[in-house]
Amino acid sequence: MLNSRPRTQLARNTAWMITGQGMRLVIQAAYFIEIARSLGVSNYGAFVGVVALVGVVYPFASLGGGNLLVKNVARDPSLFAACWGRALTLTACFGAILFLAVCTLSHFVLPPAIPRLLVAMVAAADIFGLSVITLSSQAFQAFERLRWTATLHVMMSGGRLAGALILIAIQPHPSALLWSYLYFGSTAVVAVVSCIFVSKQLGLPKFSWPQSAAEMREGFYFSASQTSQTVYNDIDKTMLARLSTLEATGIYGAAYRIIDVSFVPVSALLWSSYPSFFRAGSRGISASLSYAKPLLLRALIYAGVVCLALLLAAGIVPRILGPEYRSTAEALRWLSVLPVLKATHYFLSDTLTGAGHQGLRTCLQAGVAVFNVLLNMWIIPAYSWRGAAWSSIASDGALALSVAVAVWLLNRRSHATAIDSAPTVVGPGLPDALQLSSVISVGEE
Repeated sequence: MLNSRPRTQLARNTAWMITGQGMRLVIQAAYFIEIARSLGVSNYGAFVGVVALVGVVYPFASLGGGNLLVKNVARDPSLFAACWGRALTLTACFGAILFLAVCTLSHFVLPPAIPRLLVAMVAAADIFGLSVITLSSQAFQAFERLRWTATLHVMMSGGRLAGALILIAIQPHPSALLWSYLYFGSTAVVAVVSCIFVSKQLGLPKFSWPQSAAEMREGFYFSASQTSQTVYNDIDKTMLARLSTLEATGIYGAAYRIIDVSFVPVSALLWSSYPSFFRAGSRGISASLSYAKPLLLRALIYAGVVCLALLLAAGIVPRILGPEYRSTAEALRWLSVLPVLKATHYFLSDTLTGAGHQGLRTCLQAGVAVFNVLLNMWIIPAYSWRGAAWSSIASDGALALSVAVAVWLLNRRSHATAIDSAPTVVGPGLPDALQLSSVISVGEE
């Protein structure tokens, strides 16, 4: 148990995040329904394919600056101004490079039917705007002021819903390109407002470059980890657009979106507990795992209920989105197990990160990302969106298993090291069994 942070604070922060995420959930549901219905399955598939491509490189825009901010400020709040400034500096520099890279890469990985201006608008919105919004959210997260983090999340979703409603009022059936203009504009407005909030509530940034190669390397690990996560979560949508059809992309993208929405309460708990993982992890993997266990149990109970609900209620989806999305019900039933798998590997992965094993976490995630891409290259041409669904289940399952094994081995090694290094001073004449018990007790302390 963390003495410096009572459980009531975690509960309060989680409540704020669930409230904010709940409001965001309602907004996103309205946004998703309006966009999916107005764009149609082909245009929606094109938009989803572009967003997935941008999402692969987006985490490198800040080179892990937001995660480093949370880690450093959670342990020493006086470092905020420098960490906030470095994160913004990295985003401006690396974001420009990534924007050009995405626009170039899109010529090779996306079908010609998708306009390149659509790629540019989405890339600018996410690489610059969404990165700044995420950094602002992490700034409040570092101070465990999750009320403001939740507020920014609601603002981001609310801005996009407002943009969607304005567009549909003007053009009931817009193209994906036309929607991308509103997508960029709404994201840019929220990004500016987010920076103002952080500056007023927490302080102005001190702009500087990262101070050491070690910090850059750790930031790279954080970014590579997030990119790997995006690959095994979202690259299948881009590959569907390229290797199958835009209709298949729209069907699968709609089902996966519902999975993301159902995972919101677990995401809220992950956001609330993230700074505490760094504080617990400063005492080793055992302390980090002890902190994670009760949280993981609650998440798994919720995820199990969600899995059952999705299996039973999937048939409602086509009635809401329209008959052209009728296959989404089948896709949703296939994907219903994902919340359980995701809850498992997210909490155990944060256990590794908090204890200073971000490099190991990144390697495991990168390995699963490569596995996902290779599997999709074979299975999508043969089975379309069904192949993408099977690949997602296999990838999340493989990650959950590999992270669990890594945490178990590290924890076992930690206990063995503690026992080996413990003093064995015991009184004369004590039985061997009592001497061994004394050694183990010292090791566990």
